[in-house]
Amino acid sequence: MSTPSGNGHRPTVVLVDDHAMFRAGVRAEIGTGLDIVGEAASVAEAVATIRHTQPDVVLLDVHLPDGGGPAVVAAVLPELPATKFLALSVSDAAEDVIAVIRAGARGYVTKTISGADLTDAIRRVADGDVVFSPRLAGFVLDAFRDGGPDGGMPGGGQLTSTDPELDQLTPREQEVMRLLARGYSYREIGSELFISVKTVETHASNVLRKLQLSSRHQLTRWAADRRIV
Repeated sequence: MSTPSGNGHRPTVVLVDDHAMFRAGVRAEIGTGLDIVGEAASVAEAVATIRHTQPDVVLLDVHLPDGGGPAVVAAVLPELPATKFLALSVSDAAEDVIAVIRAGARGYVTKTISGADLTDAIRRVADGDVVFSPRLAGFVLDAFRDGGPDGGMPGGGQLTSTDPELDQLTPREQEVMRLLARGYSYREIGSELFISVKTVETHASNVLRKLQLSSRHQLTRWAADRRIV
């Protein structure tokens, strides 16, 4: 059964990718900090393996010989809602990112990620956070803004301005909040919004104070719960 990764628990992981050499490389990079409990090279194999092992996290390629990552998520998530899915792909195409997130994945990173960062991303997803490479997160936010073309985020959530907590924030603080929740650094936020790092720090402090949160990880979870990242 899937369990939280806190309190020293090593998250269990299933690797889904059709390239055996790539799976071997990922196993070598992350195997010391995580428990790899299964591997699969196709949609059918992945569904069977995930059902059997019930891992905390599935590390999932979006393109497979007999279908795609979204098909794996759609087949398994209703049965195993505690299992989280993190897409790991060479593709950074918006349509790939959006498709797998709509299916129910909790994050998407590209194969340029380092082993240490990938291990951290898996642990964060296991703990309930959402994780995106910064540029990819922009695709998701744009796609689901105002409900998106298919009526909203997975689970039916939409970006609105009717949340009392969100309405506490000024428009600029909301911009900073979304970038913080996506994983941008203060320097990256400053460059994106054409403001100084010190100004970003001030806005970030105001955001956390107004939302009564104590860390960026809490902010990411808060934004994910409201389907705004």
